[in-house]
Amino acid sequence: MHSMEEIISLVVKFRDERDWKQFHNAKDLALALSIEAGELNELFLWKKAEDADPERIKEELADILMYAIFLADKQGIDIAEIIGKKLEVNAEKYPIDKARGNAKKYDQL
Repeated sequence: MHSMEEIISLVVKFRDERDWKQFHNAKDLALALSIEAGELNELFLWKKAEDADPERIKEELADILMYAIFLADKQGIDIAEIIGKKLEVNAEKYPIDKARGNAKKYDQL
């Protein structure tokens, strides 16, 4: 199993070995993320969720995660730090006693 730091290093190394960083501006990376998310959504379109091909889901999810890593790298963002901060914010918005087992948005709890 790889740590988050190892995965990020592997993804960045893959990009750098191919000299692709020159093409990775924030706008295009954000667009690529959206496009890959659309490709993931397409796997579920017009079928039951359990009928989507698990291997294709993995492929599209990997693409999404790699583009997110590229964007974070481009912007100098520490992924572990921002996820930790977002979890803190969400913990306040969605206290366990109100949110457990409840799909309502925080302003409707």
